[in-house]
Amino acid sequence: MRVLVLGAGYAGLTLARDLERRLPVDADLTVVNDSPHHLVQHEVHRAIRRPAVADAIQVPLDEALDRAEVVVDRVTGVDRDARTVELAEGDALDYDYCAVCLGAETAYYGIPGLEANSVPLKRVADAETIRKRFFDDCDEGGTVVVGGAGLSGVQVAGELAALRDEEGAHADIVLVEQLDAVAPSFDESFQRAVRDELLDRGVEIRTETTVESVTDATVATDTGDLDYDLLVWTGGIAGDDAMGGERPPVRADLRLDRRTFVVGDAARAVDADGEPVPASASAALREAKTVARNVAAQVEFELDGDGNDFAPRPDPYRFEVPGWIVSVGDGAVAQVGPSIFRGKAAKAMKATVGAGHLTSVGAISRAVDLVDEELHA
Repeated sequence: MRVLVLGAGYAGLTLARDLERRLPVDADLTVVNDSPHHLVQHEVHRAIRRPAVADAIQVPLDEALDRAEVVVDRVTGVDRDARTVELAEGDALDYDYCAVCLGAETAYYGIPGLEANSVPLKRVADAETIRKRFFDDCDEGGTVVVGGAGLSGVQVAGELAALRDEEGAHADIVLVEQLDAVAPSFDESFQRAVRDELLDRGVEIRTETTVESVTDATVATDTGDLDYDLLVWTGGIAGDDAMGGERPPVRADLRLDRRTFVVGDAARAVDADGEPVPASASAALREAKTVARNVAAQVEFELDGDGNDFAPRPDPYRFEVPGWIVSVGDGAVAQVGPSIFRGKAAKAMKATVGAGHLTSVGAISRAVDLVDEELHA
């Protein structure tokens, strides 16, 4: 009996660690990831201004996992009919149960010139590129355009504004959003607080502005051209290539079929109440817990059952989070229930989020380092 976990992001690593504890001893668990490290994705923007933070937000998988076999390779395809997973370098892997936790890639929406002329922010190497380009092209004056004002775009714009101020540079930071507000998926009170935080930190905001094409020097929008020296694109997400670039829809049991689950940003899920689940770390972590229980129950049933009993009914996932938080340079905005926080309280909350996750995967020393970076940024 083999269980595969594809990807070791928030969903994959949480799921694998839970399965290590839940699976029967005679079930094999294999984790496939394209890197030997787990990355704390929502802190990658910090590495733009503080390169040393990269060490704190990358956790070796052989430290985080005890029982699972780790295969470092890129998943290129999942054949659900044959129950096999194709790899870029190694042999195909068979599975009895599989959880696809491959996350999402940056979406460019077919906008001419966008992918070729912009830098995404998905990996530490992207943060390093953004930092280098900022000093090469913008230190003595220039314009940085950040496309997309979701939480990722807000954090990138805030970090670049803080870097500019620390270095005494003369760059303009412009945040562009197609919809009518920053953080457009959130409550209006949260949106207003995030907007105020950005403006206080010298970020120019252009909402209701649609990017139509990009050259190596100009972003053409429906409201006029915008010259730039560095373009960072955080404007949306698409499925992993192994899933055909798609994020397949799944119901609250998070299953594509009886033996294949999709967890986290890799899917477009609706929860037990029929509500769409936002692509977020908090959702991925909680989805992983649900899937771990369901996979372990199915495996135990197959290994121990006599074939006459009914298979266990999977638990549904229900999206419930206490609130939201986003960093904006040296500041932060947090929402807990209906209450909005800025300043020191929000910054302290932000520091505990990443550190809490690192602690949950056994990386306590890295959690301490991250808190130090957050509170002394």
